[in-house]
Amino acid sequence: MDVLDSYSGHTDPGGAATRRDLAGLTVSKVSVGPMDNNAYLLVCTATGEALLVDAANEPKRIAALVGTGDGSPELRTVVTTHRHHDHWQALAEVARAYRTRQLAHPLDAAELPVPVDGIVEHGGTVSVGEVPLEVIHLRGHTPGSIALLYRGADRPHLFTGDSLFPGGPGRTTSPQDFTSLMNDLEARVFGPLPDETWVYPGHGDDTTLGVERPHLQEWRARGW
Repeated sequence: MDVLDSYSGHTDPGGAATRRDLAGLTVSKVSVGPMDNNAYLLVCTATGEALLVDAANEPKRIAALVGTGDGSPELRTVVTTHRHHDHWQALAEVARAYRTRQLAHPLDAAELPVPVDGIVEHGGTVSVGEVPLEVIHLRGHTPGSIALLYRGADRPHLFTGDSLFPGGPGRTTSPQDFTSLMNDLEARVFGPLPDETWVYPGHGDDTTLGVERPHLQEWRARGW
């Protein structure tokens, strides 16, 4: 698989992956499956240990992203951001191939195709090598949706699954769930994190909190 070093936050379905180098961590993004799902490979530069955010689809393309041979990272962990099937279609095959540990929030874990090896809760930490990732529970898109936060040296980096996209929150199925998600986004994401925070969503292009922040009340008013 081609992996481009000119990271812009955009990837094309079936196209090349893109990679960026952060302080202590590399992030590679690839679009997989018919719903343009993003899978993110996070690699600790000190240890070579890797973590995959959402084994969404196309396990062979994910394996190509991980690579083989000398210099390839060791994929040890898969974090599933939420229960929806388009985010775990490759999970069973990836788990078998790499003997990874599977992590998810307890409210969504039972819906996954393989048993989880550990659960993650709001305020907890998941490590990839020497790099800690903070867990943020964002209730609404599903009961157990989570985001992962890396407090990089340049800016925070936030992997949001389907809870936040360019242009608004993820889909909800009731006014109560929408309000819950908006409340969590404002209290747990937009409140404590700065505008320069880079957002890596579960589908489509990346964004920043600064780009999205002016539209919070607009999202509230429209109800989606």
